[in-house]
Amino acid sequence: MAILFWFCVFLILYTYAGYPLLLMLLARLKPKPSPYPDDKPTVTLLIAAYNEEVVIAQKLENSLALDYPKERLQILVAADGSNDRTAEIVQQFAGRGVELLYQPERRGKMAAINRAMSQARGEIIVFSDANNLYQPDALSALAAPFNDPQVGAVSGAKHVVRGDGALGESEGLYWKYESLIKRQETRLGSCTGVSGEILAIRKVLFQTPPAYVINDDFYIAMQVIRQGYRLIYTPAARSYERVSPTAQDEIARRSRIIAGRYQAIWLSPQYLTWRNPWIIWQVVSHKFLRPLVPLAMIGAFIANLWVVLFPPANSSLPLFALTAPFSSLFLGLQIFFYLLAWLGGRFPSNKFLYLPAFLVNSNLAALIGLYRFLTRKQTSLWQRVARR
Repeated sequence: MAILFWFCVFLILYTYAGYPLLLMLLARLKPKPSPYPDDKPTVTLLIAAYNEEVVIAQKLENSLALDYPKERLQILVAADGSNDRTAEIVQQFAGRGVELLYQPERRGKMAAINRAMSQARGEIIVFSDANNLYQPDALSALAAPFNDPQVGAVSGAKHVVRGDGALGESEGLYWKYESLIKRQETRLGSCTGVSGEILAIRKVLFQTPPAYVINDDFYIAMQVIRQGYRLIYTPAARSYERVSPTAQDEIARRSRIIAGRYQAIWLSPQYLTWRNPWIIWQVVSHKFLRPLVPLAMIGAFIANLWVVLFPPANSSLPLFALTAPFSSLFLGLQIFFYLLAWLGGRFPSNKFLYLPAFLVNSNLAALIGLYRFLTRKQTSLWQRVARR
C-alpha cells in the first residue's frame, strides 16, 4: 500500500508541478523568439452560436470594433439550431458586413463549423464563441505568427473578467497557470493546449473532426501538428469572458470537457505519431494525466487509510514505508485539505478557503466526465452553460 500511496502522490505532483518545472528548465536552453513582422493576411472570424440572444449583439459590436483592416476581415456567424432570437439579431448586422449561416435543425457545433468553412474566404480562420470578447488588437496578434511558414495554428490567451468573487479569482488563477505552461511549450516547439474561443489556423490545414468528437478544438489543433506544422501560443491575443454563475455550473462545464479529454485519450492514435515523441510526452503530461488526478487522490487516501488501520512492519525507511508516525501525519494532512475544501464550499466568499474547494470541484468534474465517457452520456452537441 505504501507503494500505491507514493505512486499516486508522484502522479499528482508531477502533473501539477513537476511537468511545468521541467518545461521551464528546458525552455531556458532555448533562445527567446524574435518578434514577428506585422502582416495582415485575410482572416475569417468564425463565431459558432447556439441560443446566444443575450450576448450575440455585444459580441458582434466587439468584433466590428477590432483593430484589423475591414477589407481583409470576414465576420461569419454559424447559428446551429437556435430557437431564440440569435439569427434575427445577427441579421440586423448584415448592413455592417456580418454574414449569417443559419440552420434550424440542431446538429452540433462541428456541423455548424463545417457548413461555414465552405463560405469562409480568409486564409486564416479564427474560431470564436459568442460569449467572449476580444481585445482590439487580438486579431493582429493572432495573425502575425503566420509569417512563419512552419506555424500552422495559433492559440490566444483566455482571461476571466475580474470581479466575480472567489470562483472567478480561482478560475483566473487557473488560466494564468495554463498560460505559463503554454508559453514554455511554445518555446520548445509547439504547445499542446488551445483555447477554442480564440484559436486561429491556416484554412488549408483544417481537417474536419469526426461528428462524435467532443473537444473539437483540441482535435483540430492536434491534426495541424500531425501535418508537420507548429501550434504556438501568443499571450498578446487576449480574450475575456465571465465565469460561470455557480460552482455547480462550472462543474457541469468542466465535466463535459473532461469527458472529451477521456475521448481524446481513446482517439490519440488518430493524431499522435511515434515520429514525434516530444509531442507525445507533452500531450500525455499536459492533457492526459490531469483526468487521472482524481483517481490518484482517491488512491492516495485509501492507501494511506489502509496503512493507518493495518500498520506495516518496521522498516529502515519509515517515511517511504509509511510507518508511524508518518502514516497518521499524511492522513491528517489529507483530511485537513478536504476539510478546507468543504469550508470553502460553505463560505465561497473566502478566497483562501475557496482555492481547495476549486481544486476538489475540478477533480469532481473529472470523475463526472469519466462517468459520462464510459456510459456514453456525453454527446458532441454543445450544452450552453450560463455565464455571469
